Amino acid sequence: MDFTILIVIIVLALIFDYINGFHDAANAIATIVATKVLTPFQAVVWAAFFNFLAYWVFGFGVADTVAKTANTMEINLTVILAGIIAAICWNLLTWWLGIPSSSSHTLIGGFAGAAIAHAGFDVVTWYKAASGGGMPSGVVIIIAFIVLAPLLGALASYLISIWLLNSSKKSIYPKLFTGSLMIATIVFVAYQMIPYEKIKKPRFDSHFWSVVFEAHNIKWFLVAFIILSVSTFCLFFSRLSHSKAESWLKKMQLLSSAAFSLGHGGNDSQKVMGIIAAAVAVYIHTNGLPQESMPEWLNVVLPDETGDFHMPAWIPLACYSAIAAGTLSGGWKIVKTMGSKITKVTSFEGVAAETAGALTLYFTEHLKIPVSTTHTITGSIIGVGLTKRVSAVRWGVTVSLIWAWVLTIPISAILAALFYYVLNLFL
Repeated sequence: MDFTILIVIIVLALIFDYINGFHDAANAIATIVATKVLTPFQAVVWAAFFNFLAYWVFGFGVADTVAKTANTMEINLTVILAGIIAAICWNLLTWWLGIPSSSSHTLIGGFAGAAIAHAGFDVVTWYKAASGGGMPSGVVIIIAFIVLAPLLGALASYLISIWLLNSSKKSIYPKLFTGSLMIATIVFVAYQMIPYEKIKKPRFDSHFWSVVFEAHNIKWFLVAFIILSVSTFCLFFSRLSHSKAESWLKKMQLLSSAAFSLGHGGNDSQKVMGIIAAAVAVYIHTNGLPQESMPEWLNVVLPDETGDFHMPAWIPLACYSAIAAGTLSGGWKIVKTMGSKITKVTSFEGVAAETAGALTLYFTEHLKIPVSTTHTITGSIIGVGLTKRVSAVRWGVTVSLIWAWVLTIPISAILAALFYYVLNLFL
C-alpha cells in the first residue's frame, strides 16, 4: 500500500509541476507579450526552452530546503499526499480566477498544514539557524520572503530603470558609473568561481571545461553576462536614436526574459524535487527499509551534516520537463493581469523588470531560499512603474494581488489539513 501511495505522490507531484508551468507561464512571458516582442505562442516556446535548460544550471539547494519543511522522521506518506492535493486545488482555483498566486507557497503551505494536522506544530521546521556561513532556513524564512522577494525585485528594477534613464542622457557620469560596475562585476564573479580543486564531481577530464560547466559557476557566468550586456547597451544608449534604442531594447527583452525563465525553471522545479525526495525518505523510514534495499531509480539520499546527497537523474529531468511542458500550455488569464493591469509596460520597462527578477531569483537560489517567481516579477513590474510616478501603478490591482499572496500559505495549509483528515479515514 505504501509503495502505491509513493507512486501516486510522484505522479501528482509531476502533475503539480505541469500546472505550476502554465500557472506561472505569465511570470516569464507577460512583459514580452505585452510589448509585442514575441507572439504569445513564440513567447511560451521561448520560456519553456529556458525552463528546461535550467536543469544544467542550478543545483538542488532549494529542493533540500523544501524537503526539510517538516521532519520526515515524524510524518507519513498521507501527509505529503494531502499537501500535494491541496496545492493542486489552490493552484487550479487561482488560475481559473486569473490570480497570480504563488505555486511555491501553495506547496509549502500544503506540506506544512498536513504535517501539523498529523503531528502538531513541532513537526514543522519553523526556523533553523545558519551553519557554515549560509542563510538560516525554515518556514519563517520562506514567509519572510513573501515580503522580501517582491521588495528586492522592486528595488532592483527601480535602480536598473534609473540607471537606464540616466544612460540615455549625453553625460560622462553615467558612463563612468557603468564602466565601474562592469569592472566590479567581473571581479565579484571571478571571486565566486569554484576552482577545479574544489569541484567534488568534475564533469570532464579537462580542468578548464570542468570549471566552465560546473553548475555553480554557470550561474555566476550568467549573472555576469546579464549585467555586462545591459552595461554595454548603457554605454551606447545616449548615441542611439529613439527608434534604434527601441529596437535594441526589444532584442534585449529576449535576453532578459530568457534569464528570468531560467530562474523560474531552476527555482520552481526544485520544489517538486524536494517533495519527491521527502516522500522517498518517509517511505524508507516508515517501512524500516535499509537505504541499500531501494532500487536505483528511487535511491534518494537527503543532504546531511556530511554533505552527502544523491538524487537519480530521472527526478530532475522529469521535473524540468513537466514545468517546461506546462509553460508551453500557457496561462493567458494571468498574462493579462501581469502584462497590463499592474502598469503599462514598454520594452524599456520589460528589460528592467525581467533583468531585476532574474537577478533576484539567482540570488535567492544561491541562498537556497524557495521564493515565489510570481511575487518577484510582480514586485519588479511595480518597481519600474514607480520610476514614472506613484500613480502609474494600479494599486487597486496590486492590493488584490497582495491579499492573494498573504492568504496562499494559510488557505493551502487549511485545505491540506482537511484533505489529511479525509484521506486518513481510508489510508
